[in-house]
Amino acid sequence: MSRVIVIGGGQSGIAAAEALLARGARPVLLEAGPEATGSWPRYYDSLTLFTPAWFNALPGAPLPGDPNRYPTGAEVADYLRGRAESLDCEIRTGHRVTSVTPDPAGFLVRTEHGAELTGTAVVAATGIFGNPHRPELPALDGYTGVVRHAADYRSPQQFAGQRVVVVGAGNSAVQIAVELAEHAEVTLATRKPVQYATNQPIPGDSRFWSVLSAAARLPLGPLLGHGAIPVVDIAGYKTAIDAGRPDRRDMFTAAEGTSLRWPDGTTEHVDAVVLATGYRPALDYLRPLGVLDASGRPQQRNGISRTHPGLTFVGLEYQRSILSGTMHGCAHDARHVARRLTPGRS
Repeated sequence: MSRVIVIGGGQSGIAAAEALLARGARPVLLEAGPEATGSWPRYYDSLTLFTPAWFNALPGAPLPGDPNRYPTGAEVADYLRGRAESLDCEIRTGHRVTSVTPDPAGFLVRTEHGAELTGTAVVAATGIFGNPHRPELPALDGYTGVVRHAADYRSPQQFAGQRVVVVGAGNSAVQIAVELAEHAEVTLATRKPVQYATNQPIPGDSRFWSVLSAAARLPLGPLLGHGAIPVVDIAGYKTAIDAGRPDRRDMFTAAEGTSLRWPDGTTEHVDAVVLATGYRPALDYLRPLGVLDASGRPQQRNGISRTHPGLTFVGLEYQRSILSGTMHGCAHDARHVARRLTPGRS
């Protein structure tokens, strides 16, 4: 039987392995970390998902507890541990893939410790959250204070009593800034005003989620994957920001030493800048195949490589639907990819 190698043991890799097993394939799952939980254990301590528990379960088993609550990152990590333990396939942890190259059998996969595996097909399921995006910000040139990406943020205690600027207008930026504002003097710096999905916090049993779930089944991701994603207010973030806790300002324009200059010309000392500026695909191991563009994004359509038969993807933002980068969406995409990799099987 042909072997499919799944690279990445987080939500996307687990979803891919489950979908392949359901089609009669025998995948081998490679995970860089010590356990198959993806990036979830590495997120900040207070992370709360912006979608309800029922919305995030992989097929076949819901998250335990109230389905309408907003679960924490730690709860999701525990959930994925359980899903991985139930997989009837080989899982190799501590296997960080360094390259994928062509092979007479299909593909040769190498890891940083020298292991080599061949397979007729590869599912690149490392998603995006292993590659923090640090955009070029000329206004930060000359700044000598602390600069951290949200990937390195753990709790507000590390910035307690300091003057902090959080850069970004997405869900994580807003959640971190509001949390930090209880312990530090915080500004949320954005290029445009924060856009919210609704004017009021959204309860977990809102019809909003059912509508979004239905929309996520449509293969419209490549058409709609442009522009900023509005913030989903689950805990009064808009109210806090409107009240100045934290305050929201247009992006700073320059820096000198530990001082930032604002558009109105004022300058002030800032202890730290937190870049909540998102992530990019973590797919450098595919560069030997020549499938990535200059920005590191693969040449694919709906998760299927345009250039290499047998190479597929799960977990990319807007890969196939508007929620392809989430647990809700990656499960649908995994089934689509599994069908393409196992033609003729029921």
